[in-house]
Amino acid sequence: MAAEARTARTPLAAPSAPAALAALADERIDHRFKGLPPDADGLTVGELAAQRRNLFTGGFTTPVLALSAEGLEHNLALMETYATRHGLAFAPHGKTSMAPQLFARQLDRGAWGITLAVPHQVRVARAFGVGRIFLANELVDAAALRWLSTELDRDPDFRFICYVDSVRGVELMDAALRDAGAGRPVDVVVELGAGPGARTGARTESDCTAVADAVADAATLRLVGVAGYEGEVPGATSERVREWLRRLVGLAVAFDGEGRFAGADEVVVSAGGSAWFDAVAEVFEETPELSLPVLKLLRSGAYVSHDEGHYLRLTPFNRVPEEGALHPAFRLWTQVVSRPSPDQAFVNAGKRDAAYDLDLPAVREVRGEADPTAIELTALSDQHGWLRTEPGADLAVGDWVGLGLSHPCTTFDKWNLIPLTEQDGTVTDYIRTFF
Repeated sequence: MAAEARTARTPLAAPSAPAALAALADERIDHRFKGLPPDADGLTVGELAAQRRNLFTGGFTTPVLALSAEGLEHNLALMETYATRHGLAFAPHGKTSMAPQLFARQLDRGAWGITLAVPHQVRVARAFGVGRIFLANELVDAAALRWLSTELDRDPDFRFICYVDSVRGVELMDAALRDAGAGRPVDVVVELGAGPGARTGARTESDCTAVADAVADAATLRLVGVAGYEGEVPGATSERVREWLRRLVGLAVAFDGEGRFAGADEVVVSAGGSAWFDAVAEVFEETPELSLPVLKLLRSGAYVSHDEGHYLRLTPFNRVPEEGALHPAFRLWTQVVSRPSPDQAFVNAGKRDAAYDLDLPAVREVRGEADPTAIELTALSDQHGWLRTEPGADLAVGDWVGLGLSHPCTTFDKWNLIPLTEQDGTVTDYIRTFF
């Protein structure tokens, strides 16, 4: 997004946000927060942070997940620069972290708002003052719609947008909002599905038109754009993703030509996971002038911590290296608890602690004499990691082993208070998550 556009679009946190964030420091440390020093029980999070303990010598117990302070700052800055360079508004997917402190840092870095997936996540974001929310889902839950209606009426500055992808969904939304006595219409974008067998979204342009017609008949809804998720394109390749993105832009152009956005202030065109945002930037740049300003909204979220597996391979920065490079910012520190044979060892972290849905963790560091390149994690049990060691790998019971993790979307949810750690091990803060 251009600097002047970003400035005009960023009253992003309600007045309650600083107080709500500050209150996180008043929470008491106790048994709920795994990996933290037992002798810190009873301290507030702020008091423990002020002690600036060292992750390795300050009484932390294994396993413990650490988020790199330097890596986080680098990734936040890089995506801010990227969005500005390509004229994109940015609503990072907050379901990756569900961490209000990270929401605040993203908003401070010029993000338009935060993307979320389900009503609970919206309530968390609102509790911490997020002023603009994009819900990348169709919202048909009557109780959630009643709450949303109340929230929109209570706060005239709150901007909320969600998907619609079916006539039935529109009908359910309209009925629930009418029953709630909604005073403000809910802004919606028609979701174009990524293809046969993909996840959600109307499958064809004619299906999208039928959904848009239903929205036009619902006084409780307002059509403001089109959206989708290119990461679900079947057999995704650069060409196929760009082809689908051009369909999405074409749908916006067609709807605009038919006058379907007459009640809107701008036309929202949104896509962008963490694997193909270079394609999104390229195709969105081709968007022709419409009757209203166009908000080109990118929604990538996994960049915050990045990873050392799935996204490390697929990041667009690998394809366009001159744009920069994201840094993996997570390290799961675990400890060798068994060395039953020369080629085998076990650490005390498993499925409860590490993402494993896409790639297994990878050994990156050892605090001891062992060579990490001679050690491979081959499986995870509930609370054990299986290590295979090559001859000469001098790994001993008690050694701390640092694991690089894949897929941040299923890492944050396993830890509800994460030490923010500088390169030398100094813990400067603690990141609270809400899943």
